[in-house]
Amino acid sequence: MKKTLIAALTLAAASFAQAQSASYAIDPTHTFVTYEISHFGTSTNRGRFDKKEGTVTLDKAAKTGKVEITFDIASVNTGVGPMDAHLKGDDFFAAAKFPTAKFVGDKFVFNGDKVSEVSGQLTLKDKTNPVTLKATQFNCYQNPMLKREVCGGDFEATIDRTQWGIDYGLAWGFPKNVKLVIQVEAVRQ
Repeated sequence: MKKTLIAALTLAAASFAQAQSASYAIDPTHTFVTYEISHFGTSTNRGRFDKKEGTVTLDKAAKTGKVEITFDIASVNTGVGPMDAHLKGDDFFAAAKFPTAKFVGDKFVFNGDKVSEVSGQLTLKDKTNPVTLKATQFNCYQNPMLKREVCGGDFEATIDRTQWGIDYGLAWGFPKNVKLVIQVEAVRQ
């Protein structure tokens, strides 16, 4: 009897702990990984990666989480075919050698019940460096069409592209700093 009670309490505690943590799948139709870089100080070049996937684990009560987003380098899209081809080449992303990039964030900062910052590691061209994404907005809501909770927000960071071996154009005045803008929505599973 005592063993049964202990087993039941252990199972209940494990179920409660799991209930606090929720898993979400990245919605690729509402998630975009984009970048912005100054073009000789006159305008801003922008591009995005059209193919991406990932997961989020979020524990609002414990104020912890983990996010993993993988994006397909060959899906880079600036709207200009020749520029896309150049970006996929060895001067920039070397998509044939390094077909994916990945961000894994496991340090979440909350402001009340909203995620305000996610710190982790960005792996690009087989090099991994720390990146902190700051939320400009974050929210969870009950999606009326899916009948499930959706959480997401807009996150930004400025990175030094040379940390990943992308130094093309520095001698001509292209900046090394690139702004990442990540719009993400994830559906509770």
